[in-house]
Amino acid sequence: MNLSSHVVAAGLTDPGRVRESNEDALLIDADAGLYAVADGMGGHNAGEVASRLAIETLSEFVKTSASDSGITWPYGFNTTLAFEANQLKSAVQLANHQIRHRATQTPALDGMGSTIIAVLARRDDVCFANVGDSRLYRWRGGALEQVSEDDSWAASMLKAGADPGYVRSHAMRHMLTRALGSDQALDVDVRHVATEPGDLLLLCSDGLYGPLGDAGIAKVLAAPHATLDEAAAGLIQAANDAGGPDNVTVILLRMGTADGAWARSLAAGEQGQALSEYLVAAGVLVAVGLAAAGMLMKMFQMLVSRIAYEVQFLSP
Repeated sequence: MNLSSHVVAAGLTDPGRVRESNEDALLIDADAGLYAVADGMGGHNAGEVASRLAIETLSEFVKTSASDSGITWPYGFNTTLAFEANQLKSAVQLANHQIRHRATQTPALDGMGSTIIAVLARRDDVCFANVGDSRLYRWRGGALEQVSEDDSWAASMLKAGADPGYVRSHAMRHMLTRALGSDQALDVDVRHVATEPGDLLLLCSDGLYGPLGDAGIAKVLAAPHATLDEAAAGLIQAANDAGGPDNVTVILLRMGTADGAWARSLAAGEQGQALSEYLVAAGVLVAVGLAAAGMLMKMFQMLVSRIAYEVQFLSP
């Protein structure tokens, strides 16, 4: 199955209730099967520059490497990985290099950086790469699961068995252990996520899960929504209703199936008659036919019975 042609996507970004500017950036490229969220950080406007540069570099390299067989792979090509995984890995590493290079060229941008969560969905494979604490979730059967692992002090402490209450209140809870632009040599892990038709993938910045938590996100996704656009708007609104302390960005990917409104249109006839209306109409016709049969002349009834017998006899 070609997943890149069976993905319905929707995305939104919002500055939130507190921040004056939005340093998040997002990418939705259905043709390339590429989707990403970047959360910038740094001095005045530097975070915005970093996140935008990350998204632009990612998009350019993935598209160029897909169409140019003679392209140079600046960080080598790992033969143990799929082609798409190599694309994603090299693109993220190149984004790290570009952010560092731009910062050295412009003193006002010194120290800028960005997180990134990027998904490449093609054929029957979905791979992703993340640096920092922007996340990838999978929503399946009413259950929300975080698929990516945060590169943060908090995540490392929880993994080591620290008390969650202690971690949540610690002054270092927001500190990242990896970010684009922070180190010259950035090791990027590319992982694969199993998907089924109907699964929902959520890419987001920490402005979403920070104020809502996983339970708050699940509550929004469990509510009825006509389209993915409506669901994405619901997530943004929920984060803002919870205080909106940070920029918030979300991308929703419905895997292997149509969006809600599209699915309903497929169940309708060419003239817009709903499937339920067809069934009701069919039921009426059956009822009318049965009533008419009771008034048939005896000879006609015998003829109908004869035809039914022959059809049954000739059927395999």
